[in-house]
Amino acid sequence: MAKECAICNKGSRLVGRYKKLRGKYNPLPKRRKYPNLQWAWIPNDIKRLKFKPFAGKRVKACAKCIKTMAKRK
Repeated sequence: MAKECAICNKGSRLVGRYKKLRGKYNPLPKRRKYPNLQWAWIPNDIKRLKFKPFAGKRVKACAKCIKTMAKRK
């Protein structure tokens, strides 16, 4: 749970790269990438259904969810 967004369940993923060397592509070791998680307060008067279960709580959310939450209709 520590490295996963509480709202959208975005977690870590494995990514690989290829490096070109003398006209050929050589694979590099795979690395684990983690989402940009930050502590955020979810306001009580939130309108979006996605955030309703977390209203009034402090959760670890990814930057994308925090940006979406900031958009008020």
